[in-house]
Amino acid sequence: MAAEPLRKRFTCLDYHAMADAGLFTVDDRVELIEGEIYEMTPIGNRHAGCVNRFTTFFTEGLAGRVIVSVQNPVHLNDFSEPQPDIAIVRRREDFYSTSHPTVQDVFLIVEAADASLEYDKKLKLPVYARNGITEAWLAVLTQRILLVHREPSPEGYRQVVVLRPGETVSPLAFSDLVLDVSALLG
Repeated sequence: MAAEPLRKRFTCLDYHAMADAGLFTVDDRVELIEGEIYEMTPIGNRHAGCVNRFTTFFTEGLAGRVIVSVQNPVHLNDFSEPQPDIAIVRRREDFYSTSHPTVQDVFLIVEAADASLEYDKKLKLPVYARNGITEAWLAVLTQRILLVHREPSPEGYRQVVVLRPGETVSPLAFSDLVLDVSALLG
């Protein structure tokens, strides 16, 4: 009887040691999810434009209240350090130069999905929910919809609201910021 091959789960410490040792280049777009290293898809024009729109609206609407972190790591646990397209995080004097934001720092995560839709829906969003990220938005660019995920649980988000152009949305933590879905999706 043949034995199953063993899979090595990497910790965040392993992952950072590999980066420090030069195993990843500056051009490598990788992230650690549940102990596995995933190569991210290249960023296309539609995806980049969406991230730029969200970044602009959050930066203008939440000026002085948060840090809008774009495509930077969020430390979820010892085995997961994804790089969401946008993380709205608590202000910190050092701007997270000494450590990455953790779950307690995150108000909202936004993922823009074009080529990465299945990866975002089936891998990243469940990880965000299992780790207690209160709110995660998924901009589905191919369908021009915004999926608003709330009420995290070990099984995933309990509430998912589908928003379309012409509707508005506000982050749970900042109900005074009302955003037009049409403007966000372009």
